[in-house]
Amino acid sequence: QVQLVESGGGLVQAGGSLRLSCAVSGRTFSMYAMGWFRQAPGKEREFVARIIWSGNTYYADSMKGRFTISRDNAKNTVYLQMDSLKPEDTAVYYCAAGHRPYYSGNDPSDFGSWGQGTQVDVSS
Repeated sequence: QVQLVESGGGLVQAGGSLRLSCAVSGRTFSMYAMGWFRQAPGKEREFVARIIWSGNTYYADSMKGRFTISRDNAKNTVYLQMDSLKPEDTAVYYCAAGHRPYYSGNDPSDFGSWGQGTQVDVSS
């Protein structure tokens, strides 16, 4: 059974940075796309970024240039470096793993396993 455990959330001032981590166990990590989503109160879960098996990365338009997704296959971990944070980035951030090997997309339905989420609060 695959498990995803996020860490690294917290409170930061606008303009600051945070680095989220997601440790994955229970599957051959390197073959799967990994993604980050977020959900603010009263809003739907929103795509943030994903990284596929080849290392190619994809971002939501509002995150391009500020967020960086990366993966360390040796550590079975995916990261989200968030810079120039804004109050509107406040949300619970979720790590997700693709449904099956070598499959990828930007929609939450493209991901089959999820972490418990980590809270990110950005103060103005």
